[in-house]
Amino acid sequence: MNDKKVRKAVIAAAGFGTRFLPQTKAMPKEMLPLVDKPIIQYIVEELVDAGIEDIVIVTGYHKRSIEDHFDHISADLRANLKQGNKLDLLEHTKAISGLANFAYVRQKGPYGNATPLMNVAHLIGDEPFIYTYADDLITAIPNHFKQMIDLYKEFQGPILPCIEVEKDEDYDRYGILEGEIVREDVLKMRRLVEKPGKQAAPSNFASVGGYLLTPDVFEYVESGMQTLAKGQEFYLTTSALAPMIEDRKALYGCKLENSKYYDTGNKLEYLKTVVDFALTNHEVGDSFRQYLESIIAKTA
Repeated sequence: MNDKKVRKAVIAAAGFGTRFLPQTKAMPKEMLPLVDKPIIQYIVEELVDAGIEDIVIVTGYHKRSIEDHFDHISADLRANLKQGNKLDLLEHTKAISGLANFAYVRQKGPYGNATPLMNVAHLIGDEPFIYTYADDLITAIPNHFKQMIDLYKEFQGPILPCIEVEKDEDYDRYGILEGEIVREDVLKMRRLVEKPGKQAAPSNFASVGGYLLTPDVFEYVESGMQTLAKGQEFYLTTSALAPMIEDRKALYGCKLENSKYYDTGNKLEYLKTVVDFALTNHEVGDSFRQYLESIIAKTA
C-alpha cells in the first residue's frame, strides 16, 4: 500500500491561447480574469485547500506574468496601497505568494498533454500527484481535488475525475470512460473513448479536469516518448494510461459530487464562467444580477 501523502501538483500552462487572440498576444490565457482573480489563481487556491504544498507550473516563453503573479508583491504596488490606506487589499495581495511552494518549468518537447509530465518528472519523484490544466475549473462540494485525494486513499490507484453526462450533445464533447462499474460513482477503467456520441458511448462517465497520478506513470511517459513517431502528438491517454491498463494496473474514473465543470479555453464557455462567478461574487453579485435582469426585461 502506498501511504505517501498527495502534496504535489502540476499545472499545464504552456498553451498559446490562440482562440483568444489578439488578447492573448501579450497576456497568457491563464491570466484572463474571473471578476478580480486570474483563472489560474482559482485553481491554485483549490489545490492548496485540498492540502497541496508544492505546485509546479509548466509554462512557455510568453508566460512570465504567471510567475510575476505568484511572486512577492512589488515595492511600488505595496507603497501605492499603503498610501491609499488600502491595507486589506495589501494583505490579500501579499498572501498570494505564500499560497504554496512554486516552481516553474519551461515546456520542451512535442505537442501534447504528456509533454508537461516528461518535463517535471525530476521534481515529482516517487510521490503521487495531481496533474491539472490551467483553463479547467470545477466547482464542487467538497473541493474536487479533495474528493480525488480521498478516492485515491480508498482505491490506491490513479483517479480520473468525471462528471455524469446528462445532455445528448455532451457525448460529442467529452472523452467517455469504458470499464467495470465498481459502485455507482466509481468505474475501473478499461479505456477512454474520445467523443463517441450517445449511441456508441460505453458509459456516462465523462473525463474532465485532469488526473491524480501515481509516480509509475513516468516510466510509461518515458517509454511512450521513445516510441513516438516523428511529428506525432504526445498524449497521456494513448502513450501512458492505455499501456498502464494493458499491464493490469488499476485506474479509476470517479464521478465528482455536487460539481460543475467550466472549460474557460474558448470564448463562449469563458463568458459563461465569468457570468457565473460574477453572480456569486459577494461584492458585485446582487448588482450584476439586477443588471442582467434589466437587460433581459428590455429584450423580452
